[in-house]
Amino acid sequence: MSADPAVLQEGYARSAVLTRDYGTTYYWGARTLPAAQRRDVYSVYALCRLADDIVDAPHATDGEHRADTGTRLADFAGLFRAHRAGIGEDPVLSAVADTAERRDIPQECFERFFGAMASDLTVTSYPTYDDLLGYMEGSAAVIGEMMLPVLEPTDPRAYAPARDLGLAFQLTNFLRDVDEDLDRDRHYLPLEDLERFGVDPDQRSATDEWKALMRFEIQRTRALYAHADTGMRYLPPASARCVVIARRLYARILDLIEDADYDVFSSRVRLPTWRKAGLAARLLVTPVALLR
Repeated sequence: MSADPAVLQEGYARSAVLTRDYGTTYYWGARTLPAAQRRDVYSVYALCRLADDIVDAPHATDGEHRADTGTRLADFAGLFRAHRAGIGEDPVLSAVADTAERRDIPQECFERFFGAMASDLTVTSYPTYDDLLGYMEGSAAVIGEMMLPVLEPTDPRAYAPARDLGLAFQLTNFLRDVDEDLDRDRHYLPLEDLERFGVDPDQRSATDEWKALMRFEIQRTRALYAHADTGMRYLPPASARCVVIARRLYARILDLIEDADYDVFSSRVRLPTWRKAGLAARLLVTPVALLR
């Protein structure tokens, strides 16, 4: 059963607003795409944003609220499954279901994503980098998989780089948001790395040991960005430009962390909107051949 066109129009419009307000990197990147692709990027982002907001709400994972948060997340996932089956009139979920059907995004991608969100309710740390990758399989790599059909790749070899771009984006977030995540009692940096560098993030101090750890994690993240860049050649020009803009904006956060001497505790590093707009504008007029 197809959704009411008016409901879909409202859902895509709301998704664009959500992306503009909370996912500015995705928003500015997608501005280079034709309208049909642009709205699909926004709808996928909106679903992820709404689910993430459930588990990241204030006190959502506190002992007395955790069960209720889990129920809310499960209800949200169930509601999306119903919309994919043609049952439901929520505008945003109708838009996401429409995108998923037209772009042939497998439901198992969404299930992996919801599974990772659910794990945030009970898992607060990751012993090894491989353990963290297991979490990011569903919270980040799968986002690359969801977005890839929207970008209309010309070669299946775009798949692995798309996944690595999702991983790079999330690792960048983890490095930027250490302080906020500590407030939620979450430690995303692998415990083996903390032990190796002799760091206790709960001290919230940019010691020499902390700076050495951050340099290591930034190098690891940049290696993922570098591999992601190899996928640009397998995208059509508009999609390549979209990805390059998003990638450049996100990777700039790593530069800002370095500029702050790795102190992510005193304040949250930010790339101002005007600078994002300026960089996006410059990349819009850069020949695609120079972006790949």
